Amino acid sequence: RLWDFKNKRLPDEKELKEKLKSVGYKNIILDEKNRTIFIKKKDVQIDLGGIIKGYAADKIAQLLKNSGIKAGLIAVGGDIKTFGIRPDGKPWTIGIQNPRQTSNDDEIVGIVKLDPEMAISTSGDYEKYFLLNGKRYHHLLDTKTGYPSYKNRSVTIISQESALSDAFATAIFLIDAEKGMEILNRLGLEGIIIDKDGKIFITDKIKDKLSLFDLSYAN
Repeated sequence: RLWDFKNKRLPDEKELKEKLKSVGYKNIILDEKNRTIFIKKKDVQIDLGGIIKGYAADKIAQLLKNSGIKAGLIAVGGDIKTFGIRPDGKPWTIGIQNPRQTSNDDEIVGIVKLDPEMAISTSGDYEKYFLLNGKRYHHLLDTKTGYPSYKNRSVTIISQESALSDAFATAIFLIDAEKGMEILNRLGLEGIIIDKDGKIFITDKIKDKLSLFDLSYAN
């Protein structure tokens, strides 16, 4: 809440450092047996921004299926959930946005053929940001510094649940691309990472479903 992206205002350095003391999962205690959450410090708040859109997409898909709709695609921001088979029998086709747009706001770097009952989520530094003195400040913050993470430009994750792909897209964005690839391949998740220099990394499982376009913009 210290960041003002609308008015392009940087947070106060002293206040930012003070608030970092209240950041982190260790400030909450989960009691799964009694289904309760205990917050250790009074100024700690839980922000569901990294998962709520994906969760909503899952719930909307289930609601539509329960209403008798056979197939559909739900898009909630950068989170997309599909269910059922398209009427033409073809795979659901999703575009991966170019995180460094040139003249076309709809420019994409490639397309993914998505199986039915799958979800795809993208976290990037190009949706909520401002430029100040030639530097990009975006909303995906490093919890260690309180400032934006500059390891990647965008991360796209595919999984069966949109809430899961949403969460992993955000988390993987904050770490080095090589480490992110290692985690995704180990967990069996499909993903595409465009790192800070525009280099594209893809997991083993997604190669047959992904078609990449000209990537000269990254140079």
